[in-house]
Amino acid sequence: MQDQPRLEDFPLRSFDKLRYGDTDRQGHVNNVVFATFLETGRCDLLDRAFGPSRLAAGNFVTARLELDFRAEIFWPGQVEIGTAVKTIGNSSVRVAQAVFQNGKLAATSESVMVYLGQNKRPTSLPDDARAELKALMLPCA
Repeated sequence: MQDQPRLEDFPLRSFDKLRYGDTDRQGHVNNVVFATFLETGRCDLLDRAFGPSRLAAGNFVTARLELDFRAEIFWPGQVEIGTAVKTIGNSSVRVAQAVFQNGKLAATSESVMVYLGQNKRPTSLPDDARAELKALMLPCA
C-alpha cells in the first residue's frame, strides 16, 4: 500500500458511526476503537466474497493485525473504512485497510486472515470465493 492511501484507492468502502462512548479522557476516539473500525471493513469483505452460505463450511480468524495511527479522530461524526485484498494465499488473505474521517487519513492497517474448515484447521480457500477475493484486490497488487 502506498504511504498516503486515499479512500478512492480501495474497491470496498464501509463506514461506522462514532459514539460518545468511543472517546477517551483526551476527547478523541480511543485507539482501541480503531480495531473495531477495521473489523467492520474485514467483515464487509468476507460477506462480499463468501456470503453466509460459503462461510457455513468454514470461518476466518485474524492471525495478524498491524495498525499504524496517523491522526486523531473526534466525536461526533463517522469514519469511512477502505478495504482491499493485498495478497491471496492457499488458506489466507492479506488485507490492506485505511480509516478516514472527513477525508483525512487517520490510520492504515494490514491484517492476515486464515480460513479454517469445520475441523478448525487451515483449509484451502474455495475457488469461487478466491475469484471474488481477486475482484477486491488493490489495483497495484
